[in-house]
Amino acid sequence: MLKKAAALFLVGASLATWVGCTTTSNRYLYAAIPASNQIVVYREDPNSGVLTVLAGSPITAGQGVHSIAIHPSKKFLYAANASESDVSLFTMSSTGALTEVTPRTLVGTSPTLLAMDSAGAFLYVANSGSNDISVFSISASSGALTAVAAPFPTGITPANMALSPSGNVLYVTGAGNPIGYIEVFSLNAGIATLIQTQQPGTNPFGLAIDPSGTFLYTANTGDNSISAYAIQGDGSLQPIAGFPIGEAFSAPVALLVDGSGKYLYVANEGSGTSNLAAYGIGSDGGLTLLTNSPFGTAKEPNFIASDPTGRYLFVGNQSGPVIQSFSLDGSTGTLTSVASYGVGSTPTSIAVTP
Repeated sequence: MLKKAAALFLVGASLATWVGCTTTSNRYLYAAIPASNQIVVYREDPNSGVLTVLAGSPITAGQGVHSIAIHPSKKFLYAANASESDVSLFTMSSTGALTEVTPRTLVGTSPTLLAMDSAGAFLYVANSGSNDISVFSISASSGALTAVAAPFPTGITPANMALSPSGNVLYVTGAGNPIGYIEVFSLNAGIATLIQTQQPGTNPFGLAIDPSGTFLYTANTGDNSISAYAIQGDGSLQPIAGFPIGEAFSAPVALLVDGSGKYLYVANEGSGTSNLAAYGIGSDGGLTLLTNSPFGTAKEPNFIASDPTGRYLFVGNQSGPVIQSFSLDGSTGTLTSVASYGVGSTPTSIAVTP
């Protein structure tokens, strides 16, 4: 099973550029393809969710590019290169074109996850080979990365990580024996302090926080369950009664809470399932399976992303391999397939311009 990703950065002099097509929208979707060391680029039609490949796509990226993230200014894109243990920085044009800046920034061993605060001030890089997290401040003018401190250890192999909406707390999931862990770190100017450890279920992988920062959910692949927590004022987690709940599907690996905070979507990649389950989120954080759930996908969906409007979801599938676009009905939570797009090799991360 492939690890999920987040986003990493590059720094330095110009390397590769290309020009995108003329568009009526400046919204673009970027997907990491580690097997081919490439990033594929699409323009997203904001009125239909249809994706159109840009001229010059795919572009060459670092070895084993695994995770990508976009700065809120839409000026910079970061890519984590797992096979060479560094992060790439690309500048972004209004046409979706990318220009790499070198040299690349060294991090820990095998970076596979990225997280960036909403202000674009700090980048967190989870290194699955060295079991630690590198932290960088981000230059608002150039996008360059400056290490805040030495990487801090996690004691577990990071499977996923997410920042609270405030950017003051970092949550990290990882497998353990016999269950698994969520580690909670408080953050002060990028400096992390471990404040809590929770055991949600077997092999917690997927991780999602609702937009208000009230609830946190994990997808536990080892026992086909979902755990839920209420987020306290200091960022610590309080288990919600009745959880974890069992799923009727196998190998839940990725989670996404929609922009309204009303629905939770679960990617189930297990054999014979290959779907997205959808749940309504109650005022207490409880989950109710939607009556028309699940929604079919291509084989082995392994991550979910949303465009900034919340009207469309994008799913990466290991088998195919394809990226799928779905429209989301905000009044019912229903997903309707828009189209599927072949990408040659398995995608591991998607980022859409804010």
